[in-house]
Amino acid sequence: MSDKSEQQRLSVFKTYKLYVGGKFPRSESGRVYEVTDAKGKWLANAPLSSRKDARDAVVAARKAFGAWSGATAYNRGQVLYRVAEMLEGRREQFVREVAEAEGLSKPKAAAVVDATVDRWVWYAGWTDKIAQVTGGGNPVAGPFFNISSPEPTGVVAVLAPQESSFLGLVSVVAPVIATGNTAVVVASEKVPLPALSLGEVLATSDVPGGVVNVLSGRTAEIAAPLAAHQDVNAIDLAGADEALAKELEIAAADNLKRVLRPQPVDDWSAAPGLDRMTAFLETKTVWHPTGSLGASGSSY
Repeated sequence: MSDKSEQQRLSVFKTYKLYVGGKFPRSESGRVYEVTDAKGKWLANAPLSSRKDARDAVVAARKAFGAWSGATAYNRGQVLYRVAEMLEGRREQFVREVAEAEGLSKPKAAAVVDATVDRWVWYAGWTDKIAQVTGGGNPVAGPFFNISSPEPTGVVAVLAPQESSFLGLVSVVAPVIATGNTAVVVASEKVPLPALSLGEVLATSDVPGGVVNVLSGRTAEIAAPLAAHQDVNAIDLAGADEALAKELEIAAADNLKRVLRPQPVDDWSAAPGLDRMTAFLETKTVWHPTGSLGASGSSY
């Protein structure tokens, strides 16, 4: 009699779902599409998001915006660092998913995942420092204080890079939420699985539901309603080709969205700079009269 432990187990395939409002719904359309590895081997069925899914994600992002933007910058940094801890704990899973998605060897995929976690930590450290760089006191000709400070733009639609399934994804998502915005992320159409797994990490960290919403499917199909949506304040076109980017820019102009046009990136591991944080910040300037401190006429 053969030992039961030697019997072949049935494969337990992972069911990937969307991440919207802190929950994991299937697409309301019930549609899925096949995701394959670099050699064409089937990996999973990913949800094929609809326009309704996109609208639901915007509603969730708007609902979360008030509390997230109102949190202290220090607190947002703590929350983002907690995400990095969770990513580190699931390192092996992401190494496997990145290797399959991008056709990389395990050592190269491990290097990508390590760089991704480091990138997340880097942005976590900037949450309470970006105001010092982009804001400050302004000299004026008069008895006034004049202070400029950055504020988040609002709900940002983010088209993730098509080829860099994890490092590129985090490089466009982290700066959006680090500065107090909320995000609706359209995962890479070809390699969406690391993005959907990131949703699982966010759900088990301290990031409030709705701050990041992850959709998978046809980029053009999902991006069109987001670009035209009146409650989306900005859009990052990193994952759009030239033709799609032009269409989305035209749609985005209807409510004067901020648009970050596609920028050619040869190496996502290069130092990111501050551009993606400042792209979705508004500057608030406050004037305040100085006051007299006494009979001497001196003032502060």
